[in-house]
Amino acid sequence: MAEEEYVRLTQKDVDRLIADSSPEVRADTARKVAKTFEDESLSAEEKELSEDVFRIMVHDAEVLVRKALAENLKDNPYIPHDVAKILAKDVEEVAIPIIQYCNVFTPEDLIEIVDMNNEEKTIAVAGRPDVTEKVSEAIADKGGEEAVATLVANKMAIISDATFEKVVDRFPESKKIHKPLVYREKLPIIVAERLVNLVSDELRENLIVKHDLPPDIVSDIILKAREETTIKISSGSSGDDIQKMIAQMNQNGRLTPSVILRALCMGDITFFEYSMAELSTISVKNCRILLHDTGGLGLEALYDKTNLPKRFYPIFRAAVDVINENYYDGGLNDMKRYSRRTIERILTKVEENNLEMDPEDIEYLLGRLSLLPLSPLAAE
Repeated sequence: MAEEEYVRLTQKDVDRLIADSSPEVRADTARKVAKTFEDESLSAEEKELSEDVFRIMVHDAEVLVRKALAENLKDNPYIPHDVAKILAKDVEEVAIPIIQYCNVFTPEDLIEIVDMNNEEKTIAVAGRPDVTEKVSEAIADKGGEEAVATLVANKMAIISDATFEKVVDRFPESKKIHKPLVYREKLPIIVAERLVNLVSDELRENLIVKHDLPPDIVSDIILKAREETTIKISSGSSGDDIQKMIAQMNQNGRLTPSVILRALCMGDITFFEYSMAELSTISVKNCRILLHDTGGLGLEALYDKTNLPKRFYPIFRAAVDVINENYYDGGLNDMKRYSRRTIERILTKVEENNLEMDPEDIEYLLGRLSLLPLSPLAAE
């Protein structure tokens, strides 16, 4: 009889097969009974008999028998829940197929498997298509690097913002985890901002190796790219998310005058407002009133409270003046022309008042200026 053929077992058959001392015969029986169990025409009595066989075989002393049972029941939707749980607690070669494919497990069952602290089993859980937030949290808590990398690479896994943060906290140096994190469809802004900084070392190494650049030049390139990426991440995000990200940047010494100024030049007023609120410890609402005070007193008082370098105040003053003019022409690339006006005003202020400004920042502003369109009047 071919292995794929269904076998109708009687009680006599079961007694004889279970009593057989040959592991190979018992393994063959396990395969055949499991195949039979796929037949929807089984009577209630036959189904019950098959389940009894399973419950005996999951305790068979031979791994060969239990493995045959698991391999042939792994994707059977009718496998008894208790049988599946027993197989999942078995040795890896028995358990992994069941953990990967069996659809009778509840989230609580999967968390129990993770709690076994077996990395291979946790990896199997992490790759399933039905990973819930709670299961993801358990994997992030107890899984090793490979399991967590599998989790974040699993696009069907539901992962909470708090779990994403926990993953980065636990594995701040893991390239294996950072890469799939970067390619997730959506990340919390606070995690995205941290990744911008965490992956910069890898970017630095690649630039040095491929382009033979001096480390100090590479560091400058990374800083500029990181700041621009951070600002782009904030675009379109909610106020709460931006506030969290900026608080984190400030805590880690990354909320610099440079990044705030670049946000202004790119037209990200929200990033600027929340940054000033964070540094001054004033509410965003009050901060906005002070920033947009046309009399000029509000900005100066606010700026003093931020403890930003005093030499930068005229530069920020020039940028805020452009904001308060609210001068938009309404045409194509309107925001880019706004950005150009801001940069032009800043550079003029630097020249007129002989202000000190880092050469790298001036180079950055000039570089952006060359990429931005002229205003319609200037173009004429």
